[in-house]
Amino acid sequence: MMTEYQTATDKIIADAMANPSPAKSMGDPGITPLSPSHTQQNDTDQVQSEPSFVVVVAIDFGTTSSGYAYAFTKEPECIHTMRRWEGGDPGVSNQKTPTTILLTPDRKFHSFGYAARDFYHDLDPSESKHWLYLEKFKMKLHTTANLSIDTDLHAANGKRVKALDIFAYALAFFKEQALKELSDQTGGEFDNNDVRWVITVPAIWKMPAKQFMREASYKSGLVSRENPEQLIIALEPEAASIYCRKLRLHQMVDLGTQTTQNGFSPTDNVGSGMTQVSPGHAKEHVRRNRQSRTFLVENVVGELWSELEEGDRYVVVDCGGGTVDLTVHQIRLPEGHLKELYKASGGPYGSIGIDYEFEKLLCKIFGQDFIDQFKIKRPAAWVDLMIAFESRKRAAAPDRTNPLNINLPFSFIDYYKKFRGHSVEHALRKSNVDFVKWSSQGMLRMSPDAMNSLFKPTIDHIIQHLTELFEKPEVSDIKFLFLVGGFAESPLLQQAVQNMLQGRSRIIIPHDVGLTILKGAVLFGLDPSVIKVRRSPLTYGVGVLNRFVEGKHPAEKLLVKDGTRWCTDVFDTFIAADQSVALGEMVKRSYTPAKPSQQVIVIHVYCSEKESVGFISEPGVRKCGTLRLDVSGTESTAPRREIQTLMQFGDTEIRAMAVDVSTGRTVKASIDFLSQ
Repeated sequence: MMTEYQTATDKIIADAMANPSPAKSMGDPGITPLSPSHTQQNDTDQVQSEPSFVVVVAIDFGTTSSGYAYAFTKEPECIHTMRRWEGGDPGVSNQKTPTTILLTPDRKFHSFGYAARDFYHDLDPSESKHWLYLEKFKMKLHTTANLSIDTDLHAANGKRVKALDIFAYALAFFKEQALKELSDQTGGEFDNNDVRWVITVPAIWKMPAKQFMREASYKSGLVSRENPEQLIIALEPEAASIYCRKLRLHQMVDLGTQTTQNGFSPTDNVGSGMTQVSPGHAKEHVRRNRQSRTFLVENVVGELWSELEEGDRYVVVDCGGGTVDLTVHQIRLPEGHLKELYKASGGPYGSIGIDYEFEKLLCKIFGQDFIDQFKIKRPAAWVDLMIAFESRKRAAAPDRTNPLNINLPFSFIDYYKKFRGHSVEHALRKSNVDFVKWSSQGMLRMSPDAMNSLFKPTIDHIIQHLTELFEKPEVSDIKFLFLVGGFAESPLLQQAVQNMLQGRSRIIIPHDVGLTILKGAVLFGLDPSVIKVRRSPLTYGVGVLNRFVEGKHPAEKLLVKDGTRWCTDVFDTFIAADQSVALGEMVKRSYTPAKPSQQVIVIHVYCSEKESVGFISEPGVRKCGTLRLDVSGTESTAPRREIQTLMQFGDTEIRAMAVDVSTGRTVKASIDFLSQ
């Protein structure tokens, strides 16, 4: 890999030597900005490496539902979304499958998605308690503060499993499904080496979570550690942004011009108007793709996009099951490249927040102790209850007047009577929850206000985030707000966003809003260089020694070594929070092994949410990663070995490369954010 950078590296080293820093003898010659030609060179590298893949397959691994889509590199305008899944739910379009996984009692993979849910559901309760059933587990990667390879998840029966195993099983399932479909389409065994894989993650995810997804991909056999380039981690709102550039007017709803009475009905948003092609061509497509579902992404800029001018800004609000991600992009013409204007923000405010509110309501009526027991003792009935709630949740709308009925499973009513000694009806009468009634047909009747109140905390969080975002100077004058992700279908959320914006920006919702990210991720895999500038979410750096300066450095940081006065714990910034970083831009440093015989240099990487950091000991600065340089086999007779390290921050992941300056040989470099 290093050879491509060799000439640029030579120039950088010359620059570095010309700018010695006070910490020179400690092996840190300070930072020099990179020449633009270097960034350009990196672009062309990427272009040359593209054609080796025959197909790009994107996996949208969601909190509540998942799916995949693909496009052949020879036909980039045809995006195929996977076959319809068996066993879809009433009232919910089944273009994706639920993110649920089932393991046998001896912890072997059994099934994923609807198949996992249905099989688990049909097990006898005495058997089902031995099986391991997991759902909504993706959120663990966002909420775990010290995520590691050993992080655990809890199955429905309370048993613990390794998160890495579960994610690897899920990715292996998608690999098998996609390769099988590709083999069927091409009429021969499809080789995994011909696939470029793309996995989508929320933009607000921290580095450990992204690295965790990569580790799970290696474990699942999706890609090998020797060929990391075969997998790209895509950021969900970026993928949505890339897809939205292609939208034609008939492929979206402009909330400014339309009422949001019912949002979308699940039937009318299935690719409506997506495939307007000449009749002969269309027949050919339909014949070839009877199994899969094809969207034609025209190789032109959509009408909406043609209204945008150089420098115009827009916001993508990605509302998924687990998280809400806000990204601000600016258009750069003539190629229409995108530039991120403000670091991604958001939080764990996806639609599963409404499920938690419903659960809290049930606890209030029937008691937390009962609900906890019921989930463990009758797990399949609990799944049923949540499925029933899901379809009613989708019927919630601002102007709804008639109540929403939720079927209570018979075993809920039965178990409650055994547990408490009185009926569900009695519990409802006794509780102070007056907007939930019992109907004689065995249903919970919720008034529309009751249902809307379950949405309120989650929607309030989203609106608060949007309000804060729109107060930022970078976010003035926003032309469009794209509302994407499965939760964007909610008329309650649409109305809340409309009320907050009050016409300051047009709100655009693509048809098939739940597949927007998936399709955009395929386009990103076909051309990863479309996003030219990103913002760093955090400040990254390392601790170094600098020459002690009286009056500038605190006395307690003074270290005297061989008669020289040094200041310890100085935070040497690689990149600052919210700093723009161009694609392929490098930050470089040089390090010297402390002893000539040293085989490995380990450098601790620190990060902070603050933009300017003076010392690694400041509050809010934490150790977040390790930069590891394997210098074995590069020994030389030079009196001082200098290892030149290049770190790339402009991509969706942070990468490191290194070279031994005296020999010009590549040094194995890696950044690890997981084993802190």
